[in-house]
This record gives sequence, structure tokens and C-alpha cells, in this order.
Amino acid sequence: MSNLQFSRREFLKRFVGSILAGAILATGGYGYARFIEPKRLSLTRQSILHNKIPNSFNGKKIVQFSDTHLNEFFTIERLEEIVQSINAQKPDIIVFTGDLIDEANRYSRVEEIVPVLQKLTAPLGKYAIFGNHDHGGYGTDIYAEIMNSSGFTLLQNQAVDVVNDQQEKIVIAGIDDLILGRPDWERTLGAVNSDTFTILLAHEPDALHFAKHFQVHLQLSGHSHGGQIKIPFFGPLYTPPYAEDFHEGIYEVDQTILYVNRGLGTTRLPYRFLSVPELTVFTLQSHE
Repeated sequence: MSNLQFSRREFLKRFVGSILAGAILATGGYGYARFIEPKRLSLTRQSILHNKIPNSFNGKKIVQFSDTHLNEFFTIERLEEIVQSINAQKPDIIVFTGDLIDEANRYSRVEEIVPVLQKLTAPLGKYAIFGNHDHGGYGTDIYAEIMNSSGFTLLQNQAVDVVNDQQEKIVIAGIDDLILGRPDWERTLGAVNSDTFTILLAHEPDALHFAKHFQVHLQLSGHSHGGQIKIPFFGPLYTPPYAEDFHEGIYEVDQTILYVNRGLGTTRLPYRFLSVPELTVFTLQSHE
């Protein structure tokens, strides 16, 4: 297909989608999309069965949260509620897959974030990566300071061993943001032992196209917001760059399982429609 044909198709899709979205919002959906759905929370549970998961990690739980986009619409108070919901799952590992603040250099409540995130508890650690909004608006240093001070291990083109009390391990790797960061795939994954169960945190889900050249068993991503606004029988009104091939839920490509979390906040417009904010709980299962 030529670029011209692709561009026309995308233009028509967005044009028709915009008309449909406007019609839905104008006929009663506005209140729901603006005030109700963004405040809902879906808890998605997934079992991850893999022969490289050590027996001693069987039953361990990982909670993923993503894309809070702290702003006037997603407040510190809402973040506190999310923290309580995460801790209620009694996770062994917590991962944050990017986009903490919508515009870091304009956000007035930065100093209130750390005391909230410090309340998250996970015996095998808390891990985070950069999203595009974490780098944008001169936010790189702000975000790094927040996550480090909150007890997260901030992974920027690196991999770490997660070792349990049986001295068995899995690996969690984090690639820098594909849009505004400086991703280095070889540095991140080149030295990882292929026999070790490896989880890649990558903000943009289409990073899978790069990750497939390495031994990645599970990739956890966000970024897409599940489309944020979806039109019935039509799908997402818009998916951002690097979330065009994979935008929501679970996929299996070659030897890699990918999960794309819908995130918690909103960006550009404070609406969600048919894309409920999400926490994901993964339970690891070995072949014991």
C-alpha cells in the first residue's frame, strides 16, 4: 500500500471517528466520558505460564500501573486511592510503565507525590521506566528524583536481577522511552542470559518489534490508554506513535507475551469512553 493510500485511509478514519465521537458526546455520552469513566477502575488479572519461571516464583504477583498523567483531572488524591488499590493486591513486585505527570515543569504539586508513592510496598521491589511525558517539558530530572526518592528502581537501558529468598531469580529490564529518550537495546538486553525468565518494561507497546531480536519472555507496556476514546464498532479514535500495532490487552508474538495496560489518567482531553482505567495483576506460574 502506498503512503498516499495509507494517509487517505488514516485521514478518513479519523474524520469519520471524530464525527461519531462528537455525536456520542453530544447525545448524552459527554457526562459519562468526562466525569464517570475516568474515575472508574478495572482490575485485570492475567496468569503468566512459562517454563523458564523458577518454581520458587510460582504464584508471585506483579502489579502494573501506568500513565497516571497527574494533572488537574488526575489528582494526588486519586493517586492515593490507586496506591491503596495496588497494596490491597499484596503484590510481590510493582512496576510502573511511564508517564507519571502530564507536564512536569508546570505541575504545582510535585512535592506531594513522593510521600504517596512511598506507601507502595512489594517485597521483591518496585521498578519504573521513563515514558515520553516523563522526558517531555524538561521533566527528566524531576521524574528521576521522584521515583528514586519513592523507593523505585528506575530502569533506563538496564536490566536487574530480582532474587528471592530461595536465591532463584528472574530479570526485569527497562528500555528508555522510544520517542523522547535514547533507547539502547544492546545495553539493555544484550547480556541477559536467555535461560532466565526476562520481563521487559517498555512504555510504547510497539517496542516489541525491536525486543523480538532479544530473549524477552514478557513485555509490559502502556502509552496507548487503550485508545482513550473508542467508538462502538469502530475502535480507538486515535492511537499514539508506537502504539499503532498493539494498543490494548494481551498479545503473543513469536516467543514473547505482550500486555498493554490501558493506563489510569488522560492526556490532551480529559475524557475516556469504552476504555476504563486499569490496574493489571499478573500471577507467575511455573511448570512445577
